[in-house]
Amino acid sequence: MKSENPVDSFQSKQSLNIDGTPYQYFNLSALRHLGDIDRLPFSLKVLLENLLRFEDGETVTKDDITAIVQWLEKRSSDREIQYRPARVLMQDFTGVPAVVDLAAMRDAIAAAGKDPESINPRSAVDLVIDHSVMVDVYASEGAFARNVELEMKRNSERYQFLRWGQQAFSNFRVVPPGTGICHQVNLEYLGQSVWQDEDTLFPDTLVGTDSHTTMINGLGVLGWGVGGIEAEAAMLGQPISMLIPEVIGFRLSGKLKPGVTATDLVLTVTDMLRKKGVVGKFVEFYGPGLDGLPLADRATIANMAPEYGATCGFFPIDEETLNYLRLSGRDETILARVEHYTKANGMWRDSSHPEPLYTDTLSLDLTDVVSSMAGPKRPQDRVSLPAIKSATSDLLSLNGLDPDQKVPVETEDGGFALKHGDVVIAAITSCTNTSNPSVMLTAGLLAKKAVEKGLKRKPWVKTSLAPGSKVVTRYFADSGLQPYLDELGFHLVGYGCTTCIGNSGPLLQPIEQGIQQGNLTVSSVLSGNRNFEGRVHPLVKANWLASPPLVVAFALAGTTRIDLTQEPLGVDQQGQPVFLGDIWPSQDEISQAMKEVKSTLFEQEYADIFSGDDIWQQIQVNAGKTYQWQPDSTYVRLPPFFERIAEPVQPLQDISNAAILALFGDSITTDHISPAGSIQPDSPAGQYLQAHGINPADFNSYGSRRGNHEVMMRGTFANIRIKNLMLDGKEGGYTLYQPSGEVMSIYDAAMQYQSQGTPLVIFAGKEYGTGSSRDWAAKGTNLLGVKAVLAESFERIHRSNLVGMGVIPVELPAGLRDSMSLTGRERVSLKGIETLAPGASLTLVITDEQGNNRESQVKARVDTQTELAYLKAGGILHYVLRARIKAD
Repeated sequence: MKSENPVDSFQSKQSLNIDGTPYQYFNLSALRHLGDIDRLPFSLKVLLENLLRFEDGETVTKDDITAIVQWLEKRSSDREIQYRPARVLMQDFTGVPAVVDLAAMRDAIAAAGKDPESINPRSAVDLVIDHSVMVDVYASEGAFARNVELEMKRNSERYQFLRWGQQAFSNFRVVPPGTGICHQVNLEYLGQSVWQDEDTLFPDTLVGTDSHTTMINGLGVLGWGVGGIEAEAAMLGQPISMLIPEVIGFRLSGKLKPGVTATDLVLTVTDMLRKKGVVGKFVEFYGPGLDGLPLADRATIANMAPEYGATCGFFPIDEETLNYLRLSGRDETILARVEHYTKANGMWRDSSHPEPLYTDTLSLDLTDVVSSMAGPKRPQDRVSLPAIKSATSDLLSLNGLDPDQKVPVETEDGGFALKHGDVVIAAITSCTNTSNPSVMLTAGLLAKKAVEKGLKRKPWVKTSLAPGSKVVTRYFADSGLQPYLDELGFHLVGYGCTTCIGNSGPLLQPIEQGIQQGNLTVSSVLSGNRNFEGRVHPLVKANWLASPPLVVAFALAGTTRIDLTQEPLGVDQQGQPVFLGDIWPSQDEISQAMKEVKSTLFEQEYADIFSGDDIWQQIQVNAGKTYQWQPDSTYVRLPPFFERIAEPVQPLQDISNAAILALFGDSITTDHISPAGSIQPDSPAGQYLQAHGINPADFNSYGSRRGNHEVMMRGTFANIRIKNLMLDGKEGGYTLYQPSGEVMSIYDAAMQYQSQGTPLVIFAGKEYGTGSSRDWAAKGTNLLGVKAVLAESFERIHRSNLVGMGVIPVELPAGLRDSMSLTGRERVSLKGIETLAPGASLTLVITDEQGNNRESQVKARVDTQTELAYLKAGGILHYVLRARIKAD
């Protein structure tokens, strides 16, 4: 997005000639008189250029620009700035509700007598359909075709809606299903490192409706995940309000040892940064270790920024960036502008230059990284490979389980005994790793050696290969490795997120019955980035993140109760034990296989990316500026958010005599709040769908039904593993309805409270809202009637989403929640909202059943004036829509 009316107080707009073509750009050197801008972190240089380009004297002022240079004095700042990314990236789970909101806004503005087309993206928007394919069929040649067929059948209504959006909105492109994962497509094709708008060059920047948008930071593109509602506002030209961040420098040195993968590295980095504490901060990587770190490895590290808690994990542009742009088939004109622009504007990294100055630093010698996994419930809980056996045993002991318990299972392929710790899912999945040819080819080579030794996957393991782009399929085929993966059951099942986002599909029925019969704690091993409770599969309680080759290895071993560094995976044709070291490929073998990764593969596979297959092209849509809502639809419904947009805005009011809807502990994720996976038949959402004629077999997932607010509000807090502390350890989305004390679903209780006009609040511990940047975690909270969430700390995106939906996030002082000894029967009031200011103190009044009051001071986490304006308007989209109606 280029500035329309730049003020340019510093005369920074200059000309740059690249191979005979003149360009305009905003030169940071014009600010050298203000401070040593050469020592600014590269990520802050990107923000600085953005402010220079959009300086208008109102949303961006001269003082805002100066504040970034002054950041060097304390290496922190409390200055609020307005940031405008160049583009927006979406996936379909989060993209569908975003487009639903835009369509609803068009209806609202049309009802106000204005032009519906005034609601239209002002910056480039790409939506990649990658979250809908499920692993229904696996370990067979026809798995991919059948899974795609089922995907299209289940989601035809959603895809028809997206096809409507594709023709109704300008600046809006859709990458059809069966193409790839949005972040890998972004890395391999969409991202350009330096963007061009007419004759102006500037850094490529974006926000995305998926938290792993951060992956593109490996390409020197500043980007991070936001909620769908915030992304919609950015699409409509609304700047993103943010504080100038602290920047943590992560210094890398040395080189990874043979046998250690990028996955091992990122799990180590995640572990270190979680311990450091980087929530709400930028992390920027620097040091001599970058010189030998492939860009695909950088992208793997950048991808998992949400797991280590940072806003982003940024890698500056350097020679390796150019190497990757060339490898991935980018045009030479793009390479030329990236090199010339970044060198002219001080954004090119070179180890000979002085290192930037950071708020704080930490360092890692890459030679110290060892083979690792993470789990069984959180991605930051790294465990070295030799310790997986003891970690599994400790988990069983902690839960009081008999390690010798066995459940006999009979399948079509024979019988076996299922035990605690058995691996029932082994999935090579997720853009985190499938974007990295080195780890993928290592997995293929390991499969080849395993097959040659006569090893087979265990019969209880559901195996799958779901790469993030078709390029992976091409280099597996060209290297001759795919047949060996197929032999072990790792057939192509689809191009999408699959197991990583809970679309693992069902296990064989006898296996599911065995798990339930024995209440077994079984495992999954996946090359993904998330392993929260209830995410991968509702019956799989222990979930381990691992590199693709280790996924193959555990499919062979069939259990996590094994030390793969000391115990054999199986036996060869002669009955001799085969150890992991016997089949792990050498560095020379990996390097030889890497030669099959060529630029022509990228050029060919991305040549016609937006066309889709015949089924996609044949989807019929009704043309028109507004959408023709279908009243009987269970996928896409007109949401109620803007029903009262024509009414005057009501002033903020204190919360009085609210009931407590739920009491939660630490680390409540957005998966807990708004699950993406399977819908249980006896849940409120399942009952709603059955009442509308949908059989449980056709429920699809919560993620696929995010265009229907009726399903999603019923699914809020419906995760099967969530625990409301009011219910003494009971799992699932239940609460105590007061004053009767009746146990019922959170949805049903919320509806009863609403009918009585009773406001609601939620209490929680630390790290509330970690995980995916799903807007329905905030939207559903709003629709249930929750006015405030009181927690000891919030994840960045979810806090912003709550504000964006008109829900007040309130930060509790450490220890206060425990000291209050809440039962859930109390009533709650919050005073000071009527005169709310950013970061203001509020008075929390807790009234117990006897009428006794306790008062405490708490902090409103409405951090900026812009956020306060959104809250007063009823939410960010209400703010934008009211402004648009008034302007038109």
